[in-house]
Amino acid sequence: MSRLLEGKVAIVTGGAKGLGHGISRRLARDGASLLITGRDGEATAEVARQIREDIGGEAIGIATDVGSKEQVEAMVQRAVDEFGGLDILCNNASSMGPNILMEHKTDEMIRRTLDVALFGSWWGMKAAFPHFKARGGGSVINFYSIDAQVGAWLHTDYNIAKSALLGLTRSGAVEWGRFNIRVNAIAPTGLGQVFAQLVEEVPGFLEAATKNNPLLRAGDPEEDIGPVVSFLGSDMSKFITGELINVDGGQHLPGYVSVPHNLEELEKGEGQ
Repeated sequence: MSRLLEGKVAIVTGGAKGLGHGISRRLARDGASLLITGRDGEATAEVARQIREDIGGEAIGIATDVGSKEQVEAMVQRAVDEFGGLDILCNNASSMGPNILMEHKTDEMIRRTLDVALFGSWWGMKAAFPHFKARGGGSVINFYSIDAQVGAWLHTDYNIAKSALLGLTRSGAVEWGRFNIRVNAIAPTGLGQVFAQLVEEVPGFLEAATKNNPLLRAGDPEEDIGPVVSFLGSDMSKFITGELINVDGGQHLPGYVSVPHNLEELEKGEGQ
């Protein structure tokens, strides 16, 4: 173990499943004390238990809907109460509405995605701010997406939220740098929850999804994505802020085609 994060306290939202699960385990391996959150409190508690048993680190898991300002503020306070402070905020949690055409998206779909992916990160940053100042600095890692880069079909709400999150990242880096608070973003592509499910259920999906990736493989959450989060949370990145780092094996270079195979059905209002 590198123990790169020894003595640091981290929050990982959406930390029980998919990419968040692997990131949580990596931060624990690197020495961080963890508060893991997610809407499924039993799942977060189980991941924390596994970390304590398998890795030996300090970890607790709680239920949190990051689309609720009150719950986000309580989440940050819980981390401080349990571990005595806060050093790293990993805003991994996100939400995505139904995969339907932009003209069929509703205001409610947009609002829910913005509440979780954008406002949840904003509320977390605001709540963490005084605790970061008390520690003499801190690190925020926000999560951008290749979907926003390519304007992925059927993901309008998600693309809007992720694009706005990049603006929040840069504003935080500029305004909070005077307090030694660093704010960066990563755009990961890896075997997250949905990706892994498709790999398991659809024959040939993995090969098709990775054939245009320069490294010709999908990223592992714990071994490929997690180390970059650890790096950004550590003192090794103490002179890096306001950055967007693509952690995707180079997938952002060719991008990807997202036109739905059933476009005609979607245009007729079918398949919704």
